Amino acid sequence: MPELLLEFLSEEIPARMQTRAAEDLKRLVCEELDEKGLGKYFSEARSFVTPRRLAFVIDSLPERQMDSVEVRRGPRADAPAQAIDGFKRSLPKGAKVEVRDTEKGQFHFAAIGKKGRATETVLPETIISAIYSFPWPKSMRWGCGKARWVRPIHSVLAIFNGKRLELERHKEREGFGGLDTLLFPSQTVFGTDTTCGHPFLAPKAFKVKSFADYKAKLKKAKVILDPAERRQKIHADAEKLAAKAGLRLKRDPWLLDEVAGLVEWPVARLGTIDNAFMELPPELLTTVMRHHQKYFALTDGKGRLAPRFVVVLNTETRDGGKAAVAGNERVLRARLADARFFWDQDRKRRLESRVGDLGGRVFHAKLGTVWDKVARITTLAENLARHCKADPADAARAATLAKADLSSGMVGEFPELQGIIGRYYAIHDGEKPAVADAIAEHYSPQGPNDHCPSKPVSVAVALADKIDTLVGFWSVGEKPTGSRDPFALRRAALGVIRLILENELTFSVRGLIEEGWKNYPNSADLNKLHAFQEDLRWFLFDRLKVHLRDKGTPPDLIDALFAGGRDDDLLRIVRKAQVLKTFLKTNDGENLLVAYKRANNIVEIESKKDKQNYNTAPDEGRFRTDEERELWRALNEALQESGSNLEMAQFEKAVLALARLRKPVDDLFDRVTVNVEEPKLRENRLKLLSQISSTMNRVAQFSEIQGGER
Repeated sequence: MPELLLEFLSEEIPARMQTRAAEDLKRLVCEELDEKGLGKYFSEARSFVTPRRLAFVIDSLPERQMDSVEVRRGPRADAPAQAIDGFKRSLPKGAKVEVRDTEKGQFHFAAIGKKGRATETVLPETIISAIYSFPWPKSMRWGCGKARWVRPIHSVLAIFNGKRLELERHKEREGFGGLDTLLFPSQTVFGTDTTCGHPFLAPKAFKVKSFADYKAKLKKAKVILDPAERRQKIHADAEKLAAKAGLRLKRDPWLLDEVAGLVEWPVARLGTIDNAFMELPPELLTTVMRHHQKYFALTDGKGRLAPRFVVVLNTETRDGGKAAVAGNERVLRARLADARFFWDQDRKRRLESRVGDLGGRVFHAKLGTVWDKVARITTLAENLARHCKADPADAARAATLAKADLSSGMVGEFPELQGIIGRYYAIHDGEKPAVADAIAEHYSPQGPNDHCPSKPVSVAVALADKIDTLVGFWSVGEKPTGSRDPFALRRAALGVIRLILENELTFSVRGLIEEGWKNYPNSADLNKLHAFQEDLRWFLFDRLKVHLRDKGTPPDLIDALFAGGRDDDLLRIVRKAQVLKTFLKTNDGENLLVAYKRANNIVEIESKKDKQNYNTAPDEGRFRTDEERELWRALNEALQESGSNLEMAQFEKAVLALARLRKPVDDLFDRVTVNVEEPKLRENRLKLLSQISSTMNRVAQFSEIQGGER
């Protein structure tokens, strides 16, 4: 079947937008084709992106749409003749009208045949619709055109079935929405079968007939179309250069993606860092190279930063890149000279002397200055220290100095180094290593894959910083809404969860919130605390649910653990989840869940029918069988054991106590009839059944767990 190939050739697309743009182009075109009845024919659609072009290909499109029949309902069969005649006159020529029975009576129906259009006349509408609705984060108009794109478009290549789509001719014939002479400026070639390669190495235009032809000719014209192929080449070439110099390439997936989005024909070259700058902190050197220059850092055999770097050029040169490398070395030298100036100047003042400068920095209009925040987290870190097995004095000292480097010249020039550079200045001032490390780590973790602090002082300060942020923003009503989270509060909540779980800390969520609230000026206003406390508590629980799902915990088990919100300790919830997940995979667990649901369903049905609550203890004197007595004994024993073990967080033992219920529950259902004729006996047995769910629900709300009888 015919193939569709599209290419939007433009000025440079920012690297950060490229991956999303390729996904959006694929989605938009496929949705349009599906809407036009062509979506079911192709099995695969692929999109590609380089700094200058966005490409898309679909195999196996039909040459025309399938013919279809539109059924249109008209007036009732007994409607006035004038209405029926009007309906028939509104129909196209050749439409067949007949009377059909419906649930609401007999009506006239018309069957209108619609002949499928040629695919080549449908595709231009699809392309224009994609252009108009393309969701660039930022876009622009250029020249006299109405169309918006991330950068000015040079040409739109469109080939179907080996032939150029004549978009302008179809525009006039089909007259589809808004495609007029002002859509694109006159310099934009709209609807072509030609493109060009690398702007410096192969700028001459060439014709293409298919995707295979297009990709091969681009490669010959010094353009690697596939981003994955560019990444692979950059990484392989950089590793080869590093190995040749006896060094190793420092792993950096983010930088690899970024550089792959900056070049169409990557050419890796090795550069040198002046030895005079190697005395600077390695994080500083790496930051300058990574964020400002997009250079890859290299390390020696001991993992230390080496005085070499890899720069990826976007062109080949006659001198093998010598001039380009020398130019990059000069730029790096200038940047590092600036960094060394700030490094020398900042250390002339003690870090502690910069704390007062934070009073001139606004943290948030409703939450005061950064100095106010430092005062709050200092008190909070000192109070949390004993829970984190940290020295309270060290935690307070680290919290006091944690934000001081924001007033330094280095962080002003290189914001990425906040916290990290504070650690170096603290060491220079003679602060304790634990205090200095906490300054560097208190912003962490900043995501699911970021390093999580494990040193006690670092944990206390990091936890205090994030709890203060969450409590503060909740107290002034600045919480996330939908996809909007300008203050990164979801990230802060995940940070709290990771700090607690990965360091196995036992905290009451309510207690943490109350502890954070104590440090605010209006902390005596308990009504205000209660107004947001539960909402913030459940926000943390929701983040924990996401964390558990990512770790493979089934959604129904998560619901069972959080039902009612009784447990308030994040670590207890996670440990309980692990134990229950394992238990429910066993034979005892599966069968006990079936028995639980059977007992629960019987009690619910009979309670609704009798309009009576059976969730109370049975009367032992009314037991008639050994099975009833044995189950009641086992329930009391399980209730006592599970309760005491839950208090001591011994969840394996608590679940083991439930597992011993399986036999007496099975015996009761096998040998005892619950719904007997005798009312008092029936009532007593229903009460006995209700105690099965009451006992098991002490551990989790088993009714939320899927499986067993429905």
